[in-house]
Amino acid sequence: MNIVSTTREIKKMIKDYKKQGKTIGFVPTMGFLHEGHLTLVSKSGSDCDITIMSIFVNPLQFGPGEDYDRYPRDIERDIELAEKAGVDVLFTPDVNELYPAEPSVSVKAVERTDVLCGASRPGHFDGVVTVLSILFNIIDPDKSYFGQKDAQQVAVVKGLAGSLHFPTEIISVETIREQDGLAKSSRNVYLSDQERTEAPVIYQALKTASEIYMTDGSNAAIEHFKHELSTVSGDIDYIEILTYPELQVPSESDTRLIIAAAVRFERARLIDNIIFTTEEETACSDQ
Repeated sequence: MNIVSTTREIKKMIKDYKKQGKTIGFVPTMGFLHEGHLTLVSKSGSDCDITIMSIFVNPLQFGPGEDYDRYPRDIERDIELAEKAGVDVLFTPDVNELYPAEPSVSVKAVERTDVLCGASRPGHFDGVVTVLSILFNIIDPDKSYFGQKDAQQVAVVKGLAGSLHFPTEIISVETIREQDGLAKSSRNVYLSDQERTEAPVIYQALKTASEIYMTDGSNAAIEHFKHELSTVSGDIDYIEILTYPELQVPSESDTRLIIAAAVRFERARLIDNIIFTTEEETACSDQ
């Protein structure tokens, strides 16, 4: 595995790969890798000739008072995991490499951002689309891989790629979970023992609520989720049922929906979701 930290180095590598006719899969991450990230690498490896992973904790997507400074970092562990997973090139730029000066142009996400996480994190998705615009331009991937746990991010990124005509296919990959159903996340390390025991209730309540929606509608489904979460020490940040990927309030004719929630524990804010369809012939799933 090659490890590079400058745009000059990685652009030269990519130019050589393109000359050889090799396809490139891209896995952007903020590091502190877990099985979810490595599943993205596996999917890229099965689809593409070369897999490039970036590790960059992007300051632009953290708001005031959020956890940028204490976001978990362990680059030596990440390097070991990435190499074992089959990453061909690990791109590890620092902040000055990607943001060398005050930008003269800004990128702003204008749709799919005023609900779910975007409602309480103004500017967050502007930071996401800004850094991805830079990375897509540098790496020029054929396919880019994102975990469906961050379903709103996937929806926003698909909008970015379509609106700005980035020639990369956005691939969403099923959420990877612990045996008890908790979605894998770099922030799970912040949970206390008690919170770790309670956290799987989020996914269990989402599953049941999606089933309740099919017979009793949104209000009953949301009330069930709130009731189930009243047994845990975390506070509900949001629970919403929307169309997917448009992220609009559903009408009776809408069939592909997402039920998504965020729960804030003492030191960790956890998100999870299930994407499901109201069409009888298709079972509910979180893909």
